[in-house]
Amino acid sequence: MTSAEVVVPRPASTILLLRDSTEREIEVFMMVRHHEIDFNSGALVFPGGSVEKGDQEIIADPALYSGGEGLDAGALSFRIAAIRETFEESGILLARPGGSKALVDAKRAAEIAASGRAALSEGKTSFLKVLADNAMVLALDELVPYAHWITPEGMPKRFDTWFFLAAAPPAQVGAHDGKESTDSIWLSPREALAGGESGRFKLPFPTTRNLIRLAKQPNVKSALDDSRGRPIVTVMPVMTRLNGGRQLRIPPEAGYDGELFEVGGV
Repeated sequence: MTSAEVVVPRPASTILLLRDSTEREIEVFMMVRHHEIDFNSGALVFPGGSVEKGDQEIIADPALYSGGEGLDAGALSFRIAAIRETFEESGILLARPGGSKALVDAKRAAEIAASGRAALSEGKTSFLKVLADNAMVLALDELVPYAHWITPEGMPKRFDTWFFLAAAPPAQVGAHDGKESTDSIWLSPREALAGGESGRFKLPFPTTRNLIRLAKQPNVKSALDDSRGRPIVTVMPVMTRLNGGRQLRIPPEAGYDGELFEVGGV
C-alpha cells in the first residue's frame, strides 16, 4: 500500500452485553467469528458491525427510537447500528413495545428474531421494516458509551468503532447465526482472558484491553455506573517494531492501565 492509498475507517459499532452471574462475576456475551470472514476471522469478539445506510433512514423517524435526545445524526447512527448488528448476530433485541417502559420480553423477541432476523441479515428486509411491523421502539437509552477505537493507519481494512455497554434484556440469552459467527458464549472477562492466554480463544488487541478493564467491575450496575459520564478518549494504536517484536502505543489517558503494549513477534 502506498502513502496515496489511505484507507478511510468505516464507521462501526459493538455492544458489550452484560449480565450478573451466580458466581458473583459479571458476564459478557461473545461470539466466535467465522474462519472465512476477512476481518478478525476465528476471533472471539463482541457482537457488532458496520453502520449502514438503513441506520440513517431510521433516524428520520424518531418514533422508532427513544433516548436519542441531544445526539447528532452521527451519534444516533452508531447506536442504531449497534442494536441492529447485535440483533442480526445474536437475536438479542434492545427495544421496547410501543408505549411500554419495559424492554421486549424474551418470548416476543424470539418471535421477532424467528420472523425477521435471517431476512435482515440477507438484505431481504430492512431493520426499519422489522421495527415498524412489530411496533418496536429502539432503546437507545440502554446504551452507555464505553470506548472508541480506530484501526491503525496502514492497515488494509480499517474501522472507526464505538463500544457500548448494555445490560442484557431479561431472559434473552442470544445465539450465533452460524454464518458470520460459529459459536457464542456467556463468560466472565476473567474466563475470556484466560482462554486468550491458553490459546483456546483468539482475542484481538482492543477486545483484550476492554475485557481487562471490564474485569475490574463486580457487577452490571457498577460497570454501567462507572462508565456513565466518563470522558471517552479515542484510541488509534500506533505500531512500532523493536528487537524483533511489535509494540502498540495508545493514549495513557484512555484508561487501559498503560501506554505501550507488546503484541508478539514480527
